[in-house]
Amino acid sequence: MNLQMDKYLEPTSAIDCDNPSIHEKAEDLTKELEDIIGKAKSLFYFVRDEIKYNIYVSKSLPEHFRASNTLSKREGYCVQKAVLLVALARAVGIPAGLGFARLRNNLLPDKVVKWLGTNIIPFHGYAELYLNGKWVKATPAFDLKLCEKNRIVPVDFDGECDATFHLNNQVGELHIEYLKDLGRHYDDLPLDKLHDALIQTFGNNALEPPKR
Repeated sequence: MNLQMDKYLEPTSAIDCDNPSIHEKAEDLTKELEDIIGKAKSLFYFVRDEIKYNIYVSKSLPEHFRASNTLSKREGYCVQKAVLLVALARAVGIPAGLGFARLRNNLLPDKVVKWLGTNIIPFHGYAELYLNGKWVKATPAFDLKLCEKNRIVPVDFDGECDATFHLNNQVGELHIEYLKDLGRHYDDLPLDKLHDALIQTFGNNALEPPKR
């Protein structure tokens, strides 16, 4: 592993892959697997399906994005789940980073659109895993139960091809449109950029969930 790749294995404040809970979970999920692709897939499907997608989470403080906190709470939104996948991957020696994109969710529920004021997601986050000599995108955001309930096509991951959101849902309706690439291969969470994008798009509503 060269020095440029070393940073994709190191812990950070958000990507706390050295946290005992992260290390133990990653080892447990991969202990029966020997090949790197099998390990990556096991970690991906755990984060996708066992960590519930929830957009109504706090996003204002650094600890809200810490991987071990997301693991403990068993829920998070796209960026939090991506950070967790990156931490789990690093914990078992898979170089991993973060990527971001601006997108439009054409099927965002009306109550969410009312809260945010738009269906534009200004700073969607996904994980990137370095597998067999190349970076592969991994998007573990929407859990299978959410997909089945809302007729969303689940994102599957084979460790070879980029795993990104599908353009259409299960009945052919326009769903996710990627609007702009905001950068790849981040070795840590760019929290200031994230907060700036959320506030510029949504206002201060973005950082804390609405009162129910």
